[in-house]
Amino acid sequence: MQHPTRTGLAIAATLLVAVACGQGDGDRAATADGTTAETATQATPAAGGRVALEGVPGTAPTANAPDPADAAAAGDGDRLRTTAAALFGTIPERVEELRGQPLSQAQVDLGHMLFFEPRISRSQLITCNTCHSIGTGGADNVPASIGHGWQRGPRNSPTVFNAVFNAAQFWDGRAADLAEQAKGPVQASVEMNSTPELVVDTLRSIPSYVERFGRAFPGQAEPVSFDNMALALEAFEATLVTPDSRFDRWVLGDDSAMDESERRGLELFMASGCASCHNGRNFGGQTYFPFGVIERPGADILPEGDKGRFEVTATASDEYVFRAAPLRNVELTAPYFHSGQVWDLEQAVAIMGTAQLGRELDDDEASAIAAFLRTLTGRQPKVEYPILPPSTPQTPRPSQ
Repeated sequence: MQHPTRTGLAIAATLLVAVACGQGDGDRAATADGTTAETATQATPAAGGRVALEGVPGTAPTANAPDPADAAAAGDGDRLRTTAAALFGTIPERVEELRGQPLSQAQVDLGHMLFFEPRISRSQLITCNTCHSIGTGGADNVPASIGHGWQRGPRNSPTVFNAVFNAAQFWDGRAADLAEQAKGPVQASVEMNSTPELVVDTLRSIPSYVERFGRAFPGQAEPVSFDNMALALEAFEATLVTPDSRFDRWVLGDDSAMDESERRGLELFMASGCASCHNGRNFGGQTYFPFGVIERPGADILPEGDKGRFEVTATASDEYVFRAAPLRNVELTAPYFHSGQVWDLEQAVAIMGTAQLGRELDDDEASAIAAFLRTLTGRQPKVEYPILPPSTPQTPRPSQ
């Protein structure tokens, strides 16, 4: 049974969302299946706990991961800690399940290889790690990724770390989960520029992959398939979580994990309305909002040609609507916003204050909030670069 204090905080959080982000009739931001952002926000649990999100429309099925922040949310006398635990929660040490099934180690191991496999791209040069670098916060730290034939992508590359906890993938939420997301870049002409048929032909030409797919997807007549490639990548990416941030340690009772300035930044983050959009254990990634609820940024930050979720739903109210960016590890993932045009975290905070909250944060406030956001950097995954199996004479050759 939910603790009364936590129930009250959850209600308060819902009211905070409705007020601070202006979710009236004119600001309906759709979730992955077309429900409104308001509905999705109210359905999203206000804190961590076991991630059982199957009932939330547009939410990717993720792990049942126990969250020790539940105890903190029950109240220990520290109102700031209790409220933070209820609104955010912590990142678990590991994901144990996907879609209610135990995470398959054989699929994880296969996905690990495929994440670094350049031969699933037409040029045989580009990998998932190219744009979602494990060594640089799960992103590539450029405004927009460079893909096939040195083409520049249209948006900044989101981090893959903790992406398993997002309600949907991509800035516009066009993929419901990581498996669906994995198929997009492989086929996109500006990214890997391949096809499902070419990927399958390539993988089937390599005996080691045929064997590994058979172990990862036993009992299937044709285990080497484009769908199974995506499921294996999803399984590996579900392991890329970043627990043990200073914020998480503080929520769990370590008073020394955050200093006075960082705690003030957390208070401002919640009191100013930032937590209205950036909530849940990933501090965002759950709902959609117009970029410029109060004041639209200039075209350098919000390009007029990129209308965000409108390109998915073709609904007029979704013009310039984007998924609220997850803020875990945000200090590692500059440049910021879907356009990738802001490199300074304090500047990004100030822009959001003006654009989303209608409030001009002074330098001290922006610095305090940015200092708090840096406490969200967790323990980075340690991933060994795999030795990949050799090609055979039947393996398709790279092409331009």
